[in-house]
Amino acid sequence: MPLNIAELNEAIADALPDREAIVFGKRRITFAEFNDRTRRLANLLLDHGITVHAERENLQNWQSGQDHVGLYMYNCNEYPEGILGCLKARAVPININYRYVEEELIYVMRDAGLKALIFHGCFADKVDAIRHQLPDLKLLIQVEDGSNTPLLEGAIAYEDALTSSSSEKPDVIPSPDDLYVIYTGGTTGMPKGVLWRQCDFLPSVLGGRHDDGSPIEDIGTFIDKAVNSKSSSSLAAPPYMHGTGQIVSFVAWHNGNTVVLQDNMTHMDPAELMEVAEREKVKTIAIVGDAFARPIADEIERKKYDLSSWRLMVSSGAIFSTSVKNRLLAKNPKLTIIDAFGSSETGAHGHNVASGNIDDKTSKFEFSPNGVALNQGKTALATSEDESLGWFAVKGNIPLGYLNDEQKTNETFPVVDGVRYSIPGDRVRLDPDGVMNFMGRDSVTINSGGEKIFAEEVEQAILHHPEVQDVVVSSRPSERWGNEVVAIVQARNGKTPSDQSLLKTAEQHIARYKLPKAIIRVEKVKRGENGKMDYRWAKEIASSLQEISHAT
Repeated sequence: MPLNIAELNEAIADALPDREAIVFGKRRITFAEFNDRTRRLANLLLDHGITVHAERENLQNWQSGQDHVGLYMYNCNEYPEGILGCLKARAVPININYRYVEEELIYVMRDAGLKALIFHGCFADKVDAIRHQLPDLKLLIQVEDGSNTPLLEGAIAYEDALTSSSSEKPDVIPSPDDLYVIYTGGTTGMPKGVLWRQCDFLPSVLGGRHDDGSPIEDIGTFIDKAVNSKSSSSLAAPPYMHGTGQIVSFVAWHNGNTVVLQDNMTHMDPAELMEVAEREKVKTIAIVGDAFARPIADEIERKKYDLSSWRLMVSSGAIFSTSVKNRLLAKNPKLTIIDAFGSSETGAHGHNVASGNIDDKTSKFEFSPNGVALNQGKTALATSEDESLGWFAVKGNIPLGYLNDEQKTNETFPVVDGVRYSIPGDRVRLDPDGVMNFMGRDSVTINSGGEKIFAEEVEQAILHHPEVQDVVVSSRPSERWGNEVVAIVQARNGKTPSDQSLLKTAEQHIARYKLPKAIIRVEKVKRGENGKMDYRWAKEIASSLQEISHAT
């Protein structure tokens, strides 16, 4: 029968009680201790009535019948404890972006209807400033983070709460239909909560599939794999406040492996990250594209580390350029790089595997059988003869919808010829042989001179330049073109590549009409902590600066 994540993790803890589940600084937490702590948190939530109130069959796809608990923390062991504690109480963990200002925090917490909030002490002032605007919030749990912040009035201390709570298995029966929710970052719009049933999330996002793509529905299959594994370590570099870090961690645990967290909670420090990887003999490092990979490449080129155990790098959610992959492979020839394609609305349904020296021609994505292309009108499957671009779509185990948003749910998850699809917004074109070519995200498409130009393809072209550290592409109004492409470039190692040099590199990879009409240089391209581009920031920069160099 379909599985539930809470029950699966209980079973793995029973099978591997003494194996380490989490390493965070000086803390080394076994699966048995992880299980005990998450049970105690679950029972605390249940004691406050925070659980399920309406079963799935009585709800619409955009509705939740479970109480929601916000997780407002940097990376730490308490974050995954918070996730599993919620799931074991049949409540729903909600990821809160710690970079948000008060207005954004209030929006997300209201939209999610939080009943409880688990937060780091350093955020106590922000929580205190907004809690009077959150009428549903009834339980505050403060986590000690080394800041020695006094306990917020009305809050309870996390460790004290666990100590006083029961370690018995929570007296609820989790359902495969219980929700797992990931709030999207909102870089091109307001954040949205994507609602997954756990029985869909497991096979589609957490790797719980057989080789033929069918869901694993027998806990024994997971347990056998975990028990027989060699217990390697995975380093989760992305912040838990976004989906990638959570996903990588659960995949590791479900395989009986240890999750290692960087000692520094507040930001990604490449030197410390490599030191931790060396110290813990990490086999797998999970990142989000170039924002993580470039600093890592810089660091291992600067200093020699013993990374003989490092065999796999997994990336998802952002551009991972060929040039950076080759830099990493040059320093670690035994490394395999998996560049995954997917989103919060689809899970991972495409990937590229790289080893040795690679080029663009060997960087094509292979898509799962459930990844298809729909036509421009979203009325049928696309064909190679279609003149217009199609839409990447996924069928099978997909989300229910967006929390509290019926219209957006129906738009993103339409039914075509009796099949329900998830369409996250990526545009594709089919080759005559049926190969699907990813063009870019529709929300950051630039209409210039009657042509559609995708920001990602221009970014990828410019990133081939050896003196470019990072780049984001946006647009600004143009009398001649309607809109014109603007590249915002961060140079590498203090160098200043000329416009002509940048364009010469880019035109080897994209048509001339796609080249930027203007180039802006900045000290640092703004990205989210998850490594994804901040396109709202880029739009403001492209539109507001008047004196920029005209490249073409």
